[in-house]
Amino acid sequence: MEKYEKVKKIGEGSFGKAFLVKSKEDGRQFVIKEIGISRMSNKERQESRKEVAVLANMSHPNIVQYKESFEESGCLYIVMDYCEGGDLFKKINSQKGVLFPEEQILDWLVQICLALKHVHDRKILHRDIKSQNIFLTKDGTVQLGDFGIARVLNSTVELARTCIGTPYYLSPEICENKPYNNKSDIWALGCVLYEMCTLKHAFEAGNMKNLVLKIIRGSYPPVSIHYSQDLRCLLGQLFRRNPRERPSVSSILDKPFLSRRIHKFLTPQLIAQEFSHAALHKPPKVCVAHGPPAKRPAPGPAPVSPAQKITKPAAKYGVPLTGRRPSDAVHRLSDAGKKRAERKPLAKPKQEAARKKRLELMEKERKQREQIFLLKAAQMRRFEKEKLNRINRAREQGWRNVLSSSGGSSPERKFYGGGGMMAPPPAQVPSHAPAQPANRYDHFLSALDQLAKPQEGVKGAGDVAAR
Repeated sequence: MEKYEKVKKIGEGSFGKAFLVKSKEDGRQFVIKEIGISRMSNKERQESRKEVAVLANMSHPNIVQYKESFEESGCLYIVMDYCEGGDLFKKINSQKGVLFPEEQILDWLVQICLALKHVHDRKILHRDIKSQNIFLTKDGTVQLGDFGIARVLNSTVELARTCIGTPYYLSPEICENKPYNNKSDIWALGCVLYEMCTLKHAFEAGNMKNLVLKIIRGSYPPVSIHYSQDLRCLLGQLFRRNPRERPSVSSILDKPFLSRRIHKFLTPQLIAQEFSHAALHKPPKVCVAHGPPAKRPAPGPAPVSPAQKITKPAAKYGVPLTGRRPSDAVHRLSDAGKKRAERKPLAKPKQEAARKKRLELMEKERKQREQIFLLKAAQMRRFEKEKLNRINRAREQGWRNVLSSSGGSSPERKFYGGGGMMAPPPAQVPSHAPAQPANRYDHFLSALDQLAKPQEGVKGAGDVAAR
């Protein structure tokens, strides 16, 4: 640590502490993670050194760059580049409710996926993907960091069983005490994508029990239709409760609306290198559903290190689930796989094509229903506006509109100036009549009184003529 000068502490978690430091040689800023290893067993120390060796081999534009590591005073220190732009979590909170544009979200998502692809292709699980572990550089580049709890998979069928991570990003299989695999990282990626679209966590609850229930059910508020159908459909795929139904990171990047953005972040040489690497290093298989099971060592009690102890969120918080031992599940899966392989053939390309076509038709029908709903809503708004206009016009016209509908001419002309009846001279107006109407409808009311007694009106006019 004599080469570095501590500036401030920027984080603390289960892994240890993180400090912002300045190099005494060139003045550059770095982040140093301090991990206590004095209480670790020799095996755990070897695992930690192995993880550091993995970090040293990571070199990608979208992964926080490792610089060096050393052990001192019972602690392991890992030195990494410092991202001046802060993390994505702070960026989301700084929006104050203003949604990000979709172009920005897709650019960030592609960079995160490129980093995760680089990791998964090398049989490494991140295990702690969250917005706090996604950083922004000075120029806005996204970098995935904090591989302090990642482990290298020693074989393609080995699955990590450690329940790690912030509760908001736990996958259903972890809550149900099932093995952690690369598809659990995909679930966490979906949680990050949801945060970028809504500025909120996908799964929130007042207590841990309800949170676990929501995660297991896969129930979350829908994303605004302000975003494209492609983006919302991808989010639904990332949140599939069955891990096998979630897409791999390579298939996510194969989607046209994302693949056309890759060239913005990787050079052609790096693109060729990254995507040829996937062909050489196949992603680890998640289950043994078809074919014979992998070779297993002789049965016997396997020691479980403290870091690998299995926690049971669902059982711990009283969520009713059927608990099964992982070893029994592996045997049961292998036996079931043999039986299915005997009686059920693999899906044929034609069946896959038909299924894909059905999904496309369902999606098309859903879009049509959305359009019809929007059209009906617009039609209802027009109808309400017209109705309001008619009511306003009727109020303005008042009695005039009602009386003119019977004769077609204005009330004044009909009763006082036309229709064969003359208005009486002012001197012959009855003395009990008011000099001026109390309101603008009084002369209509008097006209209605004359209509009610037509014969008296005619007789009175004859008497006037005789006189």
